Amino acid sequence: MGGGRKRGRTQRRHFKQGRENVWKHNPQRPPAGEGGEAREDNPSWQPFATENPAFEEYYKEQQIVSEEEWDSFMSMLRKPLPATFRINASCQFFQDICSQLENDFRKSLETEVTDDHEEDAIRPLPWYPGNLAWHLNFSRMQLRRNQALESFHEFLKRENEVGNITRQEAVSMVPPLFLNVQPDHHILDMCAAPGSKTFQLLEMIHQSTKPGLLPNALVVANDVDVQRCNLLIHQTKRMCTANLIVTNHEAQNFPGCNLAKFCSKMCMDEAKVQRLEFDRVLCDVPCSGDGTVRKAPDMWRKWNAGMGNGLHHLQVEIAMRGMSLLKVGGRMVYSTCSMNPVENEGVVAEILRRCGDSVELLDVSNELPELARRPGLSTWKVRDRGSWFGVHEDVPRYRKHVISASMFPSGKGSKDSGTGSSSVEVNTDVADADMKDSTDMGEGEQETTVTIDDSNNGDNLKTEEGTKVDCESGEVTTSSSYKKLNSTSIRTEHSDYPLHRCMRIVPHDQNSGAFFIAVLHKLSPLNENQVVDGVRIDQNISKDKTEKLEKDLVSHKASSEENTVHQQVIDNANVLDGEQNRDRDNKSSEDKSSEDSKVNVNEAAKGQAGTRDRRRQQNQGRWRGVDPVIFFKDEVTVKSIVSFYGITDSFPLEGHLVTRNPDTSHVKRIYYVSKSVQDVLELNIKIGERLKITSLGLKIFERQSSKEGSPCTFRLSSEGLPLLLPYITKQILYASAIDFQHLLQYRTIKFPDFVDAKFGEEASALLPGCCVVVLREGHQDIGSIATDPSAIAIVCWKGKTNLCVMVSPLDGKELLERISLRHGLKIPKGDKEKPSQEIAGSDELLDCATEVDDQESLPESKASDIEISDAKEAE
Repeated sequence: MGGGRKRGRTQRRHFKQGRENVWKHNPQRPPAGEGGEAREDNPSWQPFATENPAFEEYYKEQQIVSEEEWDSFMSMLRKPLPATFRINASCQFFQDICSQLENDFRKSLETEVTDDHEEDAIRPLPWYPGNLAWHLNFSRMQLRRNQALESFHEFLKRENEVGNITRQEAVSMVPPLFLNVQPDHHILDMCAAPGSKTFQLLEMIHQSTKPGLLPNALVVANDVDVQRCNLLIHQTKRMCTANLIVTNHEAQNFPGCNLAKFCSKMCMDEAKVQRLEFDRVLCDVPCSGDGTVRKAPDMWRKWNAGMGNGLHHLQVEIAMRGMSLLKVGGRMVYSTCSMNPVENEGVVAEILRRCGDSVELLDVSNELPELARRPGLSTWKVRDRGSWFGVHEDVPRYRKHVISASMFPSGKGSKDSGTGSSSVEVNTDVADADMKDSTDMGEGEQETTVTIDDSNNGDNLKTEEGTKVDCESGEVTTSSSYKKLNSTSIRTEHSDYPLHRCMRIVPHDQNSGAFFIAVLHKLSPLNENQVVDGVRIDQNISKDKTEKLEKDLVSHKASSEENTVHQQVIDNANVLDGEQNRDRDNKSSEDKSSEDSKVNVNEAAKGQAGTRDRRRQQNQGRWRGVDPVIFFKDEVTVKSIVSFYGITDSFPLEGHLVTRNPDTSHVKRIYYVSKSVQDVLELNIKIGERLKITSLGLKIFERQSSKEGSPCTFRLSSEGLPLLLPYITKQILYASAIDFQHLLQYRTIKFPDFVDAKFGEEASALLPGCCVVVLREGHQDIGSIATDPSAIAIVCWKGKTNLCVMVSPLDGKELLERISLRHGLKIPKGDKEKPSQEIAGSDELLDCATEVDDQESLPESKASDIEISDAKEAE
């Protein structure tokens, strides 16, 4: 079933694919030769439809806004979303960027204001601390196509790529602010990709620390999908931080790292304190995303009420797992970019119901007072198959496994709701159940509630009322019927929880997108019985069958794009620690191949053992497709690096250097990790590497070779230079502003050609190999420059006759413009950069001008395969 309409981005399981082209199904798509762009002079093009009767009916019934402001609400939803961005306060040129915005762009763009409601072309967001976030009176489309805005657009793109700013939707910046992050906090971002909020968290912990020092805080950024992890790595790499770990796990099954579970009784007392818990948890869960219609107009066509219903259980389980990993006294922020109360207040109410007195919903109305927000709802309804339900008792019996009690305000089900059932629920097709909401749905509607039939080992998924789903073909057969209820006679109920403490941001309040945020505080350890009570599981299902079920579901999803498969949590009894969660790397599932299943049991067992040994030798790690994390302990190499660059003893190296290659003789890159990351790594090794780490640390040294040779085989990395610079005493030069500019401009300069002859002599006297060139501003004392962590410096390569810059062209261009603006220097228009990558004095070519992305840390796919664009921001 390869063809047909693709599912919406919020309906794809775990968002494994990118956003769909908005023109793909537009019947008025511009013809070939037009570039697929919306052209006003193209008579065949028509604007993308921003109408969906089912959407309007749904939110009118839910009373998201009052009847009087409905027209304003809908009118704003149909307007393009203004572009917004945030300045990185921990970046080296923070003050320069702020000055450039205030004094240059703010004045030059005044004449370009097009919105009658906006007075300023650009302005700081009043609710964001420190005037770090800015609102533009232009949409992303206008920025790309208005020639008058071309220079400003280029500024945004360049500064975003080097990490000085982050282009992000305004409401997406709100959740991290309510975490109240402190300098020593351990923070978990459970569903982190594409990484804008993670970057924001990193900004917070680095901003709270003095320049040149590493914070004690730690950020663990997790995402379920490898491709999205790669995007996350690309985003956060701009921060150049040693305090980040990127993991690849299902958020609802994030592993518990508790050493006490793996120790004997003798070491129990010591192990009790060795447990990975978090002071703050950001739980920005996958959602239907209807709050993003202003920047993703394809959502108008794809939206249906079943999207939120299909994600509700997954959202609850992710949130509960986050609460389990939260320290007592910690704070968790639950958020979505959806307006649907089933995904918002319904999930929060279920968390409070399961956790009892252990968790409270905080009133944060006094925080960020200038942020326009509305209180959460205390009553709402659930729509299913064209019918409205106000209480769970009114849901037909054969829909109760799909429309659960937790979706309703009270969270209470009827006697026949099936809460005592021992089957594992799997939602299939619930997200598409309301695709025909705008039409009458009478008898003959298909029923697709699915339970696992343990007797056939999960080969087929059996449904109630005679429906059967074949996991291989994806075909659905049914004999059930569904009767539409009269929506005028439905009963309603109110929640007893203080859901008014939640906040809902609606677009027309402050010309933004829509968002939902709830702040929860953990008062005491969770009651395990209460938590598990909300998860209906079959204790008899083995791990092997669970793994097989997951494979079947993935196969079913791939072969039938019309069906959305969301598997409800298959968790084991120990939800608090997660030690019994299904293990994706158990030996039987990891090493079993399709060929093994075709031979007899004895042959399979023998082949399995051999395959396991071979793969262990190849990977030298627990997780297939992901390079292991190895502490770098080659004393000879470390001593060589310390001696060559004169690194002082005050910079700790022992225990802070890691690599992704177990063969020390072929290590290409060495990473530096903070003390907090080091502690987590040591704990992870002790418990058997339960964390699947895809990226971590700051690249600080990189292997480099040349025909002329160098006393040190490792060069400095541009990423790690700002951290290491105050501690380097050798292979360091101090250049005037003009020579520093020339280096960036021409990239390779012979020693006699420097303006400052003394500088050329000093450069020629250095040992061959990597060196550092520091900008000497005015008559600064060289000693003070060397220890100043804010000093501007670049990595270069000293050859026989010249000095070659080892900075990427993009970073070099950005640095060149910053130096020129600060010192009033002019860049001749006729002079172009010389992209020479030749080592001085030799014919050997290498990547000295461009530092490539670290491929060792990316599992299963390359970072170059990821297309980074404005449309990729999916928060």
